[in-house]
Amino acid sequence: MKCITSRKNIVFKQLVKLEESTKKRKASGLTILDGIHLVNSYHEKLGAPRCLITNESGCKSAEIKQLLTLEKSKAVEVFVLSDTLFREISPVKTPTGIIALITIPSPRDISVRKSENFCVLLESIQDPGNLGSILRSAAVAGACDIYMSDGCADAWSPKTLRAAMGAHFLLRIYEQSNLAKVAQKFEGKVIATTLKTSKSLYDISLKGPIAFMFGNEGVGLSDMMHRAASEQITIPMVREAESLNVAAAAAICFFERVRQYQ
Repeated sequence: MKCITSRKNIVFKQLVKLEESTKKRKASGLTILDGIHLVNSYHEKLGAPRCLITNESGCKSAEIKQLLTLEKSKAVEVFVLSDTLFREISPVKTPTGIIALITIPSPRDISVRKSENFCVLLESIQDPGNLGSILRSAAVAGACDIYMSDGCADAWSPKTLRAAMGAHFLLRIYEQSNLAKVAQKFEGKVIATTLKTSKSLYDISLKGPIAFMFGNEGVGLSDMMHRAASEQITIPMVREAESLNVAAAAAICFFERVRQYQ
């Protein structure tokens, strides 16, 4: 293990930039995973990370020590930072004690079980927490492909990764997609949620190839995307409200599909 004690260290400076900058992550093709669960999820699906970074407190954790021993056998480089320096690169207020530097996987790196075509189209989802929650729900509900328009939050930011809790490694994620073309070519139902229809989510069949579309937290889907949909549905609500949170709406739709397959 190599100790880093200076903010001028090249590895430390790289980690700071990756934690802060979408531009840096996209240019380098690298990002950071925070926490033992994410690191283990990545390891299980995609193998060893480029390197591991821990802090002095993390070195005392039995779980982290076990992980470091495992990765050491695979010649993964490990860096130890002081608790003070580690806090500067941690994406959370209470540091977990372990961070991994990884190469952002391409969709072809992700192995999915594709018995039926189930994908999700996301237009201008701007909140990393909402995006991560949608990815997490999509993964456990059996989705395979996620298509994201320009204007979406960075799928590979530390905040999105933490909210998704490993879902990234179960999904093929396509950023900066032309959603209208994806919808046009999709061979199945393309479903948009809206408040402007009386057709309920619970009145349609969700069996077979399905593409769900969800739009921006404030304005929803654009008119262009509504026109691209083959079905317009609403999610019934007991009490009147402007709308559901987009991550909640997505989860309801995904698990209604799961229910119909039970």
